[in-house]
Amino acid sequence: MKHLRPGEYAFLLLSSDLGDPGRKPLTSAQMRQLFQRARDLRRQPDRRDLASADIIQMGYSRAFADHVVALLSQEAELQYYLDRARKADCVPITRASEMYPAAIRQRLGLESPGVLWAKGDLSILQMPKVALVGSRDLQAENAAFAQEVGRQAARQGIALVSGNARGADKLAQNACLEAGGNVISVVADSLETHRRQENLLYLSENGFDEPFSAQRAISRNRCVHSLGAITFVAQARPQQGGTWDGTEKNLRFGWSQVYCYRDGSLAQRMLWDMGAGAVDMADLADLPRLQWNAESFFDQ
Repeated sequence: MKHLRPGEYAFLLLSSDLGDPGRKPLTSAQMRQLFQRARDLRRQPDRRDLASADIIQMGYSRAFADHVVALLSQEAELQYYLDRARKADCVPITRASEMYPAAIRQRLGLESPGVLWAKGDLSILQMPKVALVGSRDLQAENAAFAQEVGRQAARQGIALVSGNARGADKLAQNACLEAGGNVISVVADSLETHRRQENLLYLSENGFDEPFSAQRAISRNRCVHSLGAITFVAQARPQQGGTWDGTEKNLRFGWSQVYCYRDGSLAQRMLWDMGAGAVDMADLADLPRLQWNAESFFDQ
């Protein structure tokens, strides 16, 4: 594991539960606000001698200040956690790291995770990317669309981002890998359960060892949607499930450009009304051409 800078230790201490569900780290919004206020007052949250009085001077309550100082003091717990991560072949990418995905930082703003844990080929983060989301139970034509997104991403030298769930995610990821492509899989379970695999990078929010939960599955969707220049929706259920929730939020906040498979379903028509585009299988032959905004497809 590479040497971490002081600011990266601070992000880990403040934003991770370090394997302790009762630790109560700061939220993403609290983290960003703290560092902004610290910068304005020329205080460094990673200073070892940071006192509660320094944080109170930033406008916080005594209780919050004491909590921050307590989190920053747990260096021994952090080192133990990092040692465990090293043995599990997992590395942290904090928001203070140069490797942290710029797309997530820029598009999610206050909601960007303080730490992403990674397992696999980190160079995939530097590739242009498209994302694929969809239901677990698919119609045959929608399943074929998910697979074609994966194949076309591989053929065009673009990494595929997805969530590793049964159904659309796995179909697209497997098709991409079988075609020799590269995949970023943002998982909602422990990275310890996944084996390192060629051309595949696993990412997880905040902890490398956290088990699956419905909350984690919903939360990671924002990372899937914001990593790619385009997010394709293979199939969704109107106003139900994680695919709908993530896509609706993407359209509301503009995390990435959204295209739904043109299947004529109620969900596709509703997402169209919200601002999503619609594509057929043939439209996937030139993925960069689908991006209509000013940002270059390859500036990811």
